[in-house]
Amino acid sequence: MNVSAISLNDTRSVDATTVAAEGAATAAASDPTRWLPPGSAALGSGTNGSLELSSQLPAGSPGLLLSAINPWDVMLCVSGTVIAGENALVVAIISSTPALRTPMFVLVGSLATADLLAGCGLILNFVFQYVIPSETVSLLTVGFLVSSFTASVSSLLAITVDRYLSLYNALTYYSERTLLCVHLMLAVTWGVSLCLGLLPVLGWNCLADRASCSVVRPLTRSHVALLSTSFFVVFAIMLHLYARICKVVCRHAHQIALQQHFLAPPHYVATRKGVSTLAIVLGTFGASWLPFAIYCVVGSHEYPSVYTYATLLPATYNSMINPIIYAYRNQEIQRSMWLLFCGCFQSKVHFRSRSPSDV
Repeated sequence: MNVSAISLNDTRSVDATTVAAEGAATAAASDPTRWLPPGSAALGSGTNGSLELSSQLPAGSPGLLLSAINPWDVMLCVSGTVIAGENALVVAIISSTPALRTPMFVLVGSLATADLLAGCGLILNFVFQYVIPSETVSLLTVGFLVSSFTASVSSLLAITVDRYLSLYNALTYYSERTLLCVHLMLAVTWGVSLCLGLLPVLGWNCLADRASCSVVRPLTRSHVALLSTSFFVVFAIMLHLYARICKVVCRHAHQIALQQHFLAPPHYVATRKGVSTLAIVLGTFGASWLPFAIYCVVGSHEYPSVYTYATLLPATYNSMINPIIYAYRNQEIQRSMWLLFCGCFQSKVHFRSRSPSDV
């Protein structure tokens, strides 16, 4: 009897152990991140965390900390560093050169300043995300990035309007009225950008209601839809204005051809170069921002975060290309760079003065 009782108890113990093991295996299968560090679980999840700064990093060895760093965040930080360096040089050149105070260069300086702030915002986003994770810091950083990138896109629109006015009002372009118009465009540009960036800080965020989050936390779907719609309007206006600029350039070339009975090679080359540059400007702007703007409208916060990163990273490249298109190709800025780095102007290098309508 005693031997039978002991055997029965052992059998029951083995069965209980087997049931517990099966239950643990089932729980692990239902939650793959159950046994992972907090940072690894955050990176492996399918929810979006591209601009969320409240993630918890694993405490302990540096190896765990390095394993928790998202490579996409590293690429955004590197992109921000390059953007900040390029545009800081443009801002320094324009601010230190009295000759670069015309309306065209004022607008280029505004664009460089906006891109410089955007680059700094990407760097701060990386630092705060992995050093000071906080919802308050998250709101401030995202608001700063929204304001910076909005000012960058708006400055591109202002430059397009300035080029259009320099062609259609060439005789009165350098009047005080033009300078007043430029200052008014800058005031509207930065005022609207600041307001859009303050909206998340003032309460228009999804921290209290996760279901209303967009593909970029903590921005709501309605806020992101507003930003995307504004971008589509800006892109449509730029497309329309550049189409009219292209018509003016081609009409001028046609008038020259009628006067000379043929299209001279220099004018043909200049016309072809101007049209190709217009295509580069619009193509670069559209290819950089359109994927992210479209994804913000059709995407959901339940989608994998890799989609947000894959569309946001090319958008940052626009701020990296802007100084090359609008600043470093300009002859006056090239002359100022010679003076800044060489200390003297080398007369053997020929610089041609360019008008604001040159593209």
